[in-house]
Amino acid sequence: MNLNESAPDFELPDLKGIPHRLNNYRGRIIIMNFWSCECPQSERTDQARMPMSVQWAEDVVILRVASNRNESIQSLEEISKVRRLPIVLVDAHHFVADLYEAQTTPHVFVVDREGILRYRGAPDDVTFRRRKPTRFFLDEAVEALLKGRAPALAETPAYGCTIVREI
Repeated sequence: MNLNESAPDFELPDLKGIPHRLNNYRGRIIIMNFWSCECPQSERTDQARMPMSVQWAEDVVILRVASNRNESIQSLEEISKVRRLPIVLVDAHHFVADLYEAQTTPHVFVVDREGILRYRGAPDDVTFRRRKPTRFFLDEAVEALLKGRAPALAETPAYGCTIVREI
């Protein structure tokens, strides 16, 4: 999968079993966030996105993709309610994580209104040594797309908790 090419379409159920297709969100900017209910980096990213989600409103949709084999539906439901996350998709067999070559939680992918992958990587510049972010790559990418421009930075290394593909 290459940057600046069409993002591969997929269909996954949400926590209520309702199917969601990536291509159904065309016309909006899509953030795919490979997500974990257990990873502290995912939790931190969820908290940081709350104010931006309100600001972006209807222009942007965040699809959290739960691909860890070791996380139960019950755990996903409980944590998504606590964090007030509107959409969590279940990728129980990590099909979409493999398709997008997602490695960690969080690992974010930003797709523009036409369905073209424009950014992939970390949501910000936090590392295991730098605990406080100084740059918000995800927000920069989305803001550029909202203004009709390509993101200045299209790719960064992802960090966080490794996606658990086997139990």
